[in-house]
Amino acid sequence: MRIKEFGVEIWMNDYENTCRYNLAETCVESLTVEQLLDMSGKRDSILEELLPMKLTYGAIEGSDRLRDNITEVYQQQQRENILITHGAIGANALVHETLVAPGDRVISVLPTYQQHYSIPESYGADVQVLKLREENQFLPDLSELKKLATENTRLIVINNPNNPTGALMDEAFLKQVVDIARSCDAYLLCDEVYRGTDEDGDGFTASVADMYEKGISTSSMSKSFSLAGLRLGWIAGPLEVIQAVCIHRDYNTISVGMLDDHFASIALECRDAILERSRRICKANRATLDAWVAKEPLISYIKPKSGTIALLKYDFDMSSREFCVRLLESKGVMFTPGSVLEMEGYVRIGYANSPHVLEEGLAKVSEFLAELKI
Repeated sequence: MRIKEFGVEIWMNDYENTCRYNLAETCVESLTVEQLLDMSGKRDSILEELLPMKLTYGAIEGSDRLRDNITEVYQQQQRENILITHGAIGANALVHETLVAPGDRVISVLPTYQQHYSIPESYGADVQVLKLREENQFLPDLSELKKLATENTRLIVINNPNNPTGALMDEAFLKQVVDIARSCDAYLLCDEVYRGTDEDGDGFTASVADMYEKGISTSSMSKSFSLAGLRLGWIAGPLEVIQAVCIHRDYNTISVGMLDDHFASIALECRDAILERSRRICKANRATLDAWVAKEPLISYIKPKSGTIALLKYDFDMSSREFCVRLLESKGVMFTPGSVLEMEGYVRIGYANSPHVLEEGLAKVSEFLAELKI
């Protein structure tokens, strides 16, 4: 298998541990173990739970407790429809590995997480890119999707809320996407790692797994739940898909760590408190970002409706990588260049970190912009 380098991950690996203001981070500000235990009321009892545990492989598909807790964030899923994976990155890779064969048509939106077009491309799939555009608020053009969705389409891949734009397909829009997938009997994979951070309502957009008999949703504890260090994700989908994925999963995962499973269960059992914190941070920081963009004549964007990221468009002649490297070197602020997202002329910002990091980082960006000789 030959595959393209993973642009975003290489960029993050090179710079995220040395920058001063990490405005490339895509998780809601991570919880400490102490914060999680306080939210869950387990500060005084956690050792009683952990000390008797024998550190075996644990439940291969994920503990019943964990999978039952995950079903609570869906409307139609049961325990057997949930499979635990090594992060959402593992979930996505397993779905592609299981469903996609050489010659299959795979339709993927772009921009999105690179897995969703580079992995099927590496398998010899007929990958068709559905470009998201500003004039459509970075939502898929449904007429274009219909044209691409031919009878040999195996898989349609979307990302909701979208990374890197923060665009959000509501339930009515998703129903139209489902109708298109159903018309050609394609599976519909939706990467939903930012679900739970919507600006309106309870934060939860409808899930594709609940809306379509061939709908598959992936998610994790990393973004909305602020627990990326657990490296725990899952697939929610039809039983026949879960069973097929398990065959592939046996070759590369066996099980996730027992401690990860245990702490994820604890977090999901106090999910209301965690997600309320996440939405509060996102809402306040979106307002900070929005006010900053309004004051910067060289920067524009489509305001995100969910998630933790936004795509900033800049109005000067410089490659996005040069922009980001110069900004890092002179001000210590880290963005993600649009070039690694195949969106030259833009940079991605992660705005759900601590408010003072966002505010101070944006002030440094303003200094940098003011110093440019344009």
